[in-house]
Amino acid sequence: MRAANIMWLLGAGASAAAGVPTAGEMIWEFKQQLFLSQRKVSAKSVADLSNPYVRAQLQSFVDSAGNLPAPDTSTEYADLFEAVWPNEGDRRTYLDGKLKGAKPSYGHIALATLMKAGLCKIVWTTNFDALVADACAKVFDSTSALTSIHLEGQSGIDEIFRSERWPMEVKLHGDFRSRRLKNTGDELRQQDAKLGQVLQDTCLRSGLVVVGYSGRDDSVMDTLVAAAKQNGAFPSGLFWLHRGDSQPLPRVTDLIATAAANGIDAAVVRIDNFEEVMRDLIRLTAGLDTTILDAFASERKRVSAVPIPSGTKGYPVVRLNALPVQTIPTHCRRVQCKINGYAEVRAAVEAAGTNILVTRVKAGVLAYGSDADVRKTFEPFGISEFDLHPIEPHRMRFDSGERGLLREAVSRALARTLKLRLVHRRHTDLLFPADANDALWSDLKSLVKQLSGVVSGHPELRWFEGIGVRLDWAGDRLWLTVEPRTVFEGATPENKAAATDFARERTVRRYNKQLNDLIAYWAGVLSNGGEELRALNIGAGIDAVFKLGGDTAFSRRIRS
Repeated sequence: MRAANIMWLLGAGASAAAGVPTAGEMIWEFKQQLFLSQRKVSAKSVADLSNPYVRAQLQSFVDSAGNLPAPDTSTEYADLFEAVWPNEGDRRTYLDGKLKGAKPSYGHIALATLMKAGLCKIVWTTNFDALVADACAKVFDSTSALTSIHLEGQSGIDEIFRSERWPMEVKLHGDFRSRRLKNTGDELRQQDAKLGQVLQDTCLRSGLVVVGYSGRDDSVMDTLVAAAKQNGAFPSGLFWLHRGDSQPLPRVTDLIATAAANGIDAAVVRIDNFEEVMRDLIRLTAGLDTTILDAFASERKRVSAVPIPSGTKGYPVVRLNALPVQTIPTHCRRVQCKINGYAEVRAAVEAAGTNILVTRVKAGVLAYGSDADVRKTFEPFGISEFDLHPIEPHRMRFDSGERGLLREAVSRALARTLKLRLVHRRHTDLLFPADANDALWSDLKSLVKQLSGVVSGHPELRWFEGIGVRLDWAGDRLWLTVEPRTVFEGATPENKAAATDFARERTVRRYNKQLNDLIAYWAGVLSNGGEELRALNIGAGIDAVFKLGGDTAFSRRIRS
């Protein structure tokens, strides 16, 4: 209803589906580059930037440096970028490489479709890419339909706005080909005064939708806040589209609060992503010419979960080593306090001597345990928020901090309930009988003959029959992957080769029948007869409670 009087402000998140990394992703790359340059370790050791343990290691390094920005601060991106590549030419080369090969996504084509219909006149962007221009070239079948303004072409900006050369794209940080890229702290602070003033002036006449932008740049946010304080600003509203379940940055919430207090229709709107927003707007807007958009959409691949095969060849032929996780915790405790990365959070737990499970994510510290223990651990860091955090199953698709917390919790639950010893490893937790002589393990002993011992020639190296477990996502659900393993105690770099040889010799003759029997045995044990598995078994606070199915996954022979 207000489309003709609403501008758009695009950030890096709006280009994610086009293959351009977001600011958040580049921040972790910068931290990785700084870590590798200082620590002189193999790049493979910190290659997986989605791994919470890798992130914790990188953040701990950044925290220890003393001169690098804290997470989620407004200057984090710019300061880290400048720390990695102090030379402007190197920064330009880096961005050029990131943008190479990027093509407009569905969201960009949809936005250009709105532009052609006169339902979007001005697009402001902090991005360096040419995706909006490329999308307009497709939809308008012309490269001259869009008026594009950037740092090196701003001399006539007042005249351009007065002459209403719509549609228009204004690049607040410059074109990526520009020699004046504004991508470091000093450059951001020198944000072009003319563009900033024009943005503020247009906010007095139009509404604004912000998407894909975190609000990290003080120059842009200062301009929006100044506009929001003026009477009559954003006459068609101010809507900040925010992806994910975490809270927006404080500057964003402050902006929305300032606007609302001034009588502006302002709100944070939760979304899945830029593409889904544009799909819904196109679907709900009548009279659009979607010929180009429909053709584009028909060529795009749809990615979804692999369907479970069905066939007529009878019983399963391959048993897989994964147990279905039937129940996961619905929430955990969330704490906001003045604490930095994962390493500092773990150190706080050790210093307090509390029995809690923790991780550090953007939303704050996530924890399981008694409320008294959680408060005792983090009160020295000034708790500002102490509430609940929902555990959404769909977020378990990725090896995130939340999934890492659940993996630690389910491993703790199995060890506590089933009389197993637990050894945490980066990717896979190890479990083995706490007392190999307990009659509880007689069936396992009949399968493998011996449950523990000492490696010949290495009296310091003890071994145990056990398993490795981890959480994986497949078929739109979580699974506990179980792998029979030989677990060692007393391993050192000097006896590592002996341990490897022993483990190989011990398991090399475990063929299909032996492995099937072992997986069946562990499936029966770990499922705990369908009963709940509690990580901490506490009466007060929040515990992590799981249920595992006893039937492992199978593959089936199907007819083609």
